[in-house]
Amino acid sequence: MTDPACRFCGDPLATSFADLGETPLANSYLRDEADEIAAERSYPLHAKVCGSCFLVQLDAAVPADEIFDHDYAYFSSFSQGWLDHAKRYSMEMAARFGLGRESLVVEVASNDGYLLRYFVEQKIPVLGIEPAGAAAQAAIDLGVPSRVQFFDEESAAALAKEGIKADLIAANNVFAHVPDIRFFAAGFPKILKREGVVTFEFPHLLNLIEGYQFDTIYHEHYSYLSLLSVEKVLAAVGMRVFDVAELPTHGGSLRVFVCHQDAHHEAQKGVAHIRAKEAQAGLDQLETYQRYSQNIGSIRDDFLAFLARAKEQGSQVAAYGAAAKGNTFLNYCGVTSDDISFVVDRNPAKQNHLLPGSHIPVRAPEALALEKPDYVIILPWNLFEEISSSMGHINDWGGRFVTAVPEVKIWPKVTADG
Repeated sequence: MTDPACRFCGDPLATSFADLGETPLANSYLRDEADEIAAERSYPLHAKVCGSCFLVQLDAAVPADEIFDHDYAYFSSFSQGWLDHAKRYSMEMAARFGLGRESLVVEVASNDGYLLRYFVEQKIPVLGIEPAGAAAQAAIDLGVPSRVQFFDEESAAALAKEGIKADLIAANNVFAHVPDIRFFAAGFPKILKREGVVTFEFPHLLNLIEGYQFDTIYHEHYSYLSLLSVEKVLAAVGMRVFDVAELPTHGGSLRVFVCHQDAHHEAQKGVAHIRAKEAQAGLDQLETYQRYSQNIGSIRDDFLAFLARAKEQGSQVAAYGAAAKGNTFLNYCGVTSDDISFVVDRNPAKQNHLLPGSHIPVRAPEALALEKPDYVIILPWNLFEEISSSMGHINDWGGRFVTAVPEVKIWPKVTADG
């Protein structure tokens, strides 16, 4: 069988990074109806690494329009921590780059206006580009001008013909979501002013490897990014990275600051720092990626052992957060509603549905106080502090929190203030 080609450089994609079997789409929640459950589809979830450009990527792509349809259920505004992050970003970027009433900020994958709303508050003109119609409408309802479309070289050229040129383009957690990464990247220089800046945020591949964050692998994420691979992609479309910041979001992310190749932005020390850090970790060596796949099975086995002990003890197990990373993890482990009674989530669009694959029912957070489970697994482990602080009342009945990545941890009783 012929190896697939790297979606950036075209070389054969022969080295396995993480094979998670076949799973449904991580954000395709189901109604509890027999025909909908019977129609559920699964797709291979196998990440490989290119031996030439070291881009980690899924070896088979699900068409983007099957994932990001009008009813796509992810809304950024349901995480207060993420809103706080967005507000800080808006203040920092406005100050650093002197943005004002004559500027234009564009966000690619603007979702429900979670970020651009804070530029609007500063009277800075904005435009959101968002393929999911429901999310874009939520942004428009907030007063954030938005267009329902995918962003790529072709659509960016059309925007440029309208005279749209940005001083700042934000692209948070979207670079990994596009199947044709070069075609996507080529859109940014078309709508960026000569001295404009693009910021990309993405979970850092180095943290995925060192923290065994394999649950962040799912069909929406076609690529898993390092500075090493991102610089290669951007250079191919005439752009360069001039600064890099490390962020705590999503288990450890990078924010890269990008400009036209001939712009006057001077390289900052953050670029050299991350380059050196990745080189020391061996991200330019195939052996680093090959070792990874050998260790994730033990994490699954430990979690299943925890669930088996809980069942033997007659303990009820629930979960918090109907997150995509949780769905990857649960499906890789083969967990069902026999193991976890229900999951709660603040997003009404997910409530009264079933998780994809595992078919665990999703309920409102108030269900925890009604059911009083013995254990609550926090599936979006990157939000542990936020969730455990807001849900500290599980201490009232002796409930305990559990996280499973990179290892099973059962957290002691917590107080209401965390």
